[in-house]
Amino acid sequence: MFDGVLFFPVTPFARAGHIDKAALAEHVGRGLDAGPGGVFAACGTGEFHALDPEEYGEVVRTAVETTAGRVPVFAGTGGPLPLAWRLSRIAQDAGADGLLLLPPYLVESPPAGLVAYTRQVAAASELPLIVYNRSNARYTPEAAAEVARLEKVVGFKDGVGDLDRLSRTVLAVRSALAGRDKPFQFFNGMPTAEVTVPAYRGIGVELYSSAVFCFAPEISHAFHRAVTTGDDATRDLLLRDFFHPLVALRDRVPGYAVSLVKAAVTLRGHDVGGVRPPLTDPAPQHLERLRRIVGTGLEIAARSGKEAVR
Repeated sequence: MFDGVLFFPVTPFARAGHIDKAALAEHVGRGLDAGPGGVFAACGTGEFHALDPEEYGEVVRTAVETTAGRVPVFAGTGGPLPLAWRLSRIAQDAGADGLLLLPPYLVESPPAGLVAYTRQVAAASELPLIVYNRSNARYTPEAAAEVARLEKVVGFKDGVGDLDRLSRTVLAVRSALAGRDKPFQFFNGMPTAEVTVPAYRGIGVELYSSAVFCFAPEISHAFHRAVTTGDDATRDLLLRDFFHPLVALRDRVPGYAVSLVKAAVTLRGHDVGGVRPPLTDPAPQHLERLRRIVGTGLEIAARSGKEAVR
């Protein structure tokens, strides 16, 4: 069972184009030292879409070896069904503790098809599985309840943001699992999830993925501390002066949800390279704006940390 801020590391690429395993190990190690509740390797922020199976295995193995059992390591899987089968087995062989099921490739899927897809991916390995409600993989409350009954499915992550439907999904899953001794958790998986944390917490979804943790764990922890202790003033200040400006910048260019994160990691002193096409690296003027936004967030986090110690 997860608790705290969840870390979704980026995947560093060397200038020659291959995975920079040393940079990845350093990136994961720095994140671990900041105290995440779990590591999710080769997922959305880690450019899952841009990795071949061999590279995927390198990323997962490096994350597992660097983490060394300190927190759980989950790996992304998904795409075409045969590829999802293969990646799930690679993740298991690499020592991952579980899987995050990303959407199937391109096609729109009826609920029954998503249930069958989830069932077959779950059967491909011995690892527990979190399903990801996002893009073309949108589970109805009934479909979510059906997959939640599967032995290996242990979580439901939402990246759609339809709170009415998510509320019904949460209740449907809880009803389906009533009386069963089975761990199951809900996750907020929206891009820059902190912006929607107050709303998600209102319907019982308290866990969330934090891309910001990749480059500013101080800010992530300050925000998490604020929302879990009822410090509304710090929460609102971070939302207004850091997260909302970051989202406004993110929304300028498709793919910036990943590109800005990698750029910010480099801005903070650890070069992880750029993104792979079809994503693009931030324009110079956007990098300067990013630098100012991050600086503001760090100042707020530092002040809130001092106040928390008092």
